[in-house]
Amino acid sequence: MNRLTARQRQILTFLLDRKEETTAAEIAEEAQVSVRTVHREMDGIESYLEAFDLRLKKKSGKGIELEGSSESMNKLSAALKEERPAEYSGEERKLYILLSLLQADEPVKLFALAHSLRVTVPTVSNDLNELEPWIGRFRLELIRRRGYGVEIEGREENKRRAICQLAEENLDPSDLLGATENQPPLLQRLLKIAGKDYFMAVESALWNKGSEWLDELSEKAYTHLLLSLSVTVSRIIQNKRITETDDESGLYGFRPRNVEDARNIVKELSELLDIHFCEYEIVYIALMLDALEDSATQNYLAQVDLVHTEIVNQLILKVAQKTGYPLQGDKSLREGLLQHIDPALKRLREGSRIRNPLLTSIRKDYEPLFQSVKEAVMEMESALEVPDEEIGFLVMHFGASIERLKRLQRDVRAILVCSSGIGSAKLLATRLAKEIPQIKVIRNSSWYEAARIPEEDYDLIISTIDLPLPQTRYIRLSPLLTREDIERLIDYIKNTTLKQGEDSSAAVKSSNKNEEEPGWAVGRIRSLHTILTEILVIVDQFRLQPIDTKGKGLEQVLLEACRSLAEASVLIHPEKITNLLIERDLLGSLVIPDSSLALFHTRSTDILQPSLSLYRLSQPVKMDQQTDITVILIMLAPWELPKESLEVLSEISALLLWPELIRLMEQGSEQEVKQFLSSELMGYFKNKI
Repeated sequence: MNRLTARQRQILTFLLDRKEETTAAEIAEEAQVSVRTVHREMDGIESYLEAFDLRLKKKSGKGIELEGSSESMNKLSAALKEERPAEYSGEERKLYILLSLLQADEPVKLFALAHSLRVTVPTVSNDLNELEPWIGRFRLELIRRRGYGVEIEGREENKRRAICQLAEENLDPSDLLGATENQPPLLQRLLKIAGKDYFMAVESALWNKGSEWLDELSEKAYTHLLLSLSVTVSRIIQNKRITETDDESGLYGFRPRNVEDARNIVKELSELLDIHFCEYEIVYIALMLDALEDSATQNYLAQVDLVHTEIVNQLILKVAQKTGYPLQGDKSLREGLLQHIDPALKRLREGSRIRNPLLTSIRKDYEPLFQSVKEAVMEMESALEVPDEEIGFLVMHFGASIERLKRLQRDVRAILVCSSGIGSAKLLATRLAKEIPQIKVIRNSSWYEAARIPEEDYDLIISTIDLPLPQTRYIRLSPLLTREDIERLIDYIKNTTLKQGEDSSAAVKSSNKNEEEPGWAVGRIRSLHTILTEILVIVDQFRLQPIDTKGKGLEQVLLEACRSLAEASVLIHPEKITNLLIERDLLGSLVIPDSSLALFHTRSTDILQPSLSLYRLSQPVKMDQQTDITVILIMLAPWELPKESLEVLSEISALLLWPELIRLMEQGSEQEVKQFLSSELMGYFKNKI
């Protein structure tokens, strides 16, 4: 029988004392942890209860209670009084080891770790075996030598990435905001290493000195930035700095775009915290900002792998066929799935344990849809096994799309704050529309924005997490909007919101622009003109060119292509663009499935105009050890582009999934490829009209 952790013992004791259902929120309040943490502990608790012939009975919308005979309950109670709780679970032991090694300035002896954890040296050694692949993901090396000890060796920036990952895996956003004294000692240690003490100073620096594009970041991206900067500050204060020896790869040989923003942020932090940032640290922060700015843009080329696009398109089509709903035209569903698919595939490939505390409620409320999505996933060709927990996340996206098809009018302005991702936010918004049509969700905000929104801009804030705001300013609900939630929300609206209903409705109506507004027609014509001009530029500039690849590697081939584009005045600094294409390849450029065609794409201030160019290679070139390519497609765009131009480039990226276009690019003439692109893009333009 597994031993309980101290937290699991506390939760079980609380459940034993209750004679009726209790919610996860009530348990969390009693244990002084987050609801997410409560759900995380349930698997271990259920396994422990099997020995007592007891189980957890979970009722959607009501809560959790222990179920079993009185005799079994008495045996459990006696066992809890006798048992000394385990200091650390297996997962907690590994977290302790990682934190110890990432913080250590010298090798740590195995017996010292074993003594601190109250386990044997072989147990620690086995934990290290299991941790080694995780450590390697961050380009770090686990060093173990007899008589020497154990340490993690590698570049400082990679150690910081590992610490950020540990924080994101083990902490809730509310943990980063709230008090730490009620947290278990291990999580208190993680919070300290992650720089929680400097979190508010970092946010203040970003708020005062950051660029406007930071407002476009998702809540997850912004929280990641805050966490990364807080870890950076914490490491610098411990004198664990990025130095010249960390620049062996030449990564810092290029000037980042956001170096001035980084300097402004660093200046503010230096004044607030009285610490010094060297030039390497400034460049490191600038590169961090560059990566996040890429994620903030609406450009599909920078975000979406074409393989992922194909997966999403197939999944939407299959679910639409099974449910009978016209889901193919829901752009919001497509974008949400595209953002979800990359981290989902990473979780599945790495074999990470996937937790979905909402799974029971999802299956209860959306059982037919759950089965349809599960069948659609099973029909897709994949070597990956997709568990029900991941299916549940997908169902939230599709459920949101179906609910959107049934949306009703609203007359109360609401701000929605969600931490579980885009799918849960949209699902809650559309369920609100169905259950309480008076509500209009005018925007989704993150927790850090909620406190700063002027109160006259909304009537109520609805959140799925605790916020650092007075209770009178927001109401907390479940993403699935249980019947209890609906009753509480209706009561809240009656007592606080409907008194201003007429004013709210008028404000909503005045904020909705429509075709009767002055200048609407002219703006629409200009937008169509931009789209048509963009199509003409790309088609006219398209070129097909052979490249002699004898004795050349991939980087040399790309450099030759970029130099030819520089001669055509498409770009400047071909060496720099070549490096960007290579870096982009690491992030998502790819070989098109069942072809010898590879796509490379990037955006840069050194690119002067949009460009699409095709290169046929005289001899195959290796992309990696297993893959040879004979055709390269390079898609380039300036950094600053109107949204219409980005839409055209996105449409071209979608066309690359068509087998006919792939065949033409591999074998057809330049004129045939141009004709295909022209015909399809004209159809796109007609649809826009």
